[in-house]
Amino acid sequence: MKIITIPVTQFMQNCRIIVCEQTQQAVVVDPGGDVDKINATLTQHNLSLSAIWLTHGHLDHVGGAHSLREQHNIKIIGPHKDERFWFDNLPMQATMFGFKPISAFYPDEWLVHGDTVQVGQLAFKVLHCPGHTPGHVVFYQDTQSTVIVGDVIFKGSVGRTDFPKGDSKQLISSIQAHIMTLPLSTAILSGHGEDTDVANEKATNPFVSGQFG
Repeated sequence: MKIITIPVTQFMQNCRIIVCEQTQQAVVVDPGGDVDKINATLTQHNLSLSAIWLTHGHLDHVGGAHSLREQHNIKIIGPHKDERFWFDNLPMQATMFGFKPISAFYPDEWLVHGDTVQVGQLAFKVLHCPGHTPGHVVFYQDTQSTVIVGDVIFKGSVGRTDFPKGDSKQLISSIQAHIMTLPLSTAILSGHGEDTDVANEKATNPFVSGQFG
């Protein structure tokens, strides 16, 4: 497995291209914008894009998804259906966050906890982790010890819960139940900032330890 990180939008959101090196098939996770940059990276690495996976419905994570869907004739998969509120309100998000206007669009498939999504020979387990948003999901690959977490948890911090339908207690519960129970060596690939791992966050993240939050 190879993962290519592309910072997109003014929020420097970590869009990820996940590559199955056996098949050269790829998916893009959370293409928040800068579609030309994403397409250039796919061309540079000679990759075939098979799907778009979304962790949640905030615009800096989904803003380029509909354009990529149309250009590559592929499906948008995820997040959980409880995220529909944020897709309904994409035009409002554009105004709120200072993005160019965008129309509402929706995934082709919603996900539920325990689903499996696949790229080439790589299977990822879907874990529903509400709190930052109600329909947030993460993607866990056990043999590669990697979890792509969107805005659930960051190095030394956790996702905001002051947006509509955010819930701080629910977020911490999701992290404790579904992220901190993964093997200590599991790499945590967040939507913003540096990558980290479960061991480091258990030892140093004040929100996980209960010091804050």
